[in-house]
Amino acid sequence: MENNIQHSDVFAIALHHRFQWEDAQQSYVILFPEGMVKLNGGAGEVIKRVDGKATVGDIVAELKMAFPDAADIEADIIGMFDMAYGKAWIRKL
Repeated sequence: MENNIQHSDVFAIALHHRFQWEDAQQSYVILFPEGMVKLNGGAGEVIKRVDGKATVGDIVAELKMAFPDAADIEADIIGMFDMAYGKAWIRKL
């Protein structure tokens, strides 16, 4: 299945959702009225850069620089955007 995420897309955290570091979980989480999603380290690194201004391409470039030894990081990042958008954690602007 091909994703619809483009490098020029800009996303923001979905309305009624909050992204934050949770000490008790020792991870980033997304809080929303129905509950909470605990994000693994890589997912947290992607979502913490979702600010309503940076394009997907900007975030990919930043993460490639931050984690130069990560193999196939771009596919992982695009996959995370695709999943987060599909679950309505983020919204396309």
